[in-house]
Amino acid sequence: MEKIHQLKQWLSESRSIVFFGGAGVSTESGIPDFRSVDGLYRQRFEYPPETIISHSFYLRNPEYFFRFYREKMLPLGFEPNVTHKVLARWEQEGKLLAVVTQNIDGLHQKAGSQRVYELHGSVLRNYCTVCGKFHSAEFVKEAAGVPRCSCGGIVKPDVVLYEEQLDGNTIENSVAAIAQADLLIVAGTSLTVYPAAGLIDYYRGNRLVLINRDETPYDSRANLVLHRSLGDIFRQL
Repeated sequence: MEKIHQLKQWLSESRSIVFFGGAGVSTESGIPDFRSVDGLYRQRFEYPPETIISHSFYLRNPEYFFRFYREKMLPLGFEPNVTHKVLARWEQEGKLLAVVTQNIDGLHQKAGSQRVYELHGSVLRNYCTVCGKFHSAEFVKEAAGVPRCSCGGIVKPDVVLYEEQLDGNTIENSVAAIAQADLLIVAGTSLTVYPAAGLIDYYRGNRLVLINRDETPYDSRANLVLHRSLGDIFRQL
């Protein structure tokens, strides 16, 4: 309770909060994460998930890629949870500067957050690789085999695959927000995926809060560490 009290005090004093979140933010909405005991990377597939969601595999075997993508990475029909909703409220109150997320599910925006920097893209945006036409996530979900545009081109999700670079503007905006933050809350992420995890290095303040069920490589650098579920904590905020 002492740590929760400390966090509440910092929240009341802060005017430029930045929230940096990973897969653990959406698990309470029913979307599985990647590295926990029940996570995607612990499941058995014909190929390792890291291989399937790589750029080279997508080019080499698009049929298998899209079968896996539809089954495991296209979270449609899920609703924001308490964490998403509290963050949206903080933004409306003028306390939250931005959300930086590794998630691709669009739940922050669905909860009402406006300034969301999606480091790894979004399943809600899909473009033809030939003509650039936009297609919905439902189009990709319902397509048979490899989704194709009316022009014949493959419709690729705007999701950053392994071997692909992060969007430069998204990185710049994320760095700028984190550098301005007077309170940085990092939650629901193992902080093992780079370059995303390295963004924390741009924080200049002394109120770095880490919320994660398991330990992370950055725990020793944090000013406050809570090894609890996000939902439990955010329900108290």
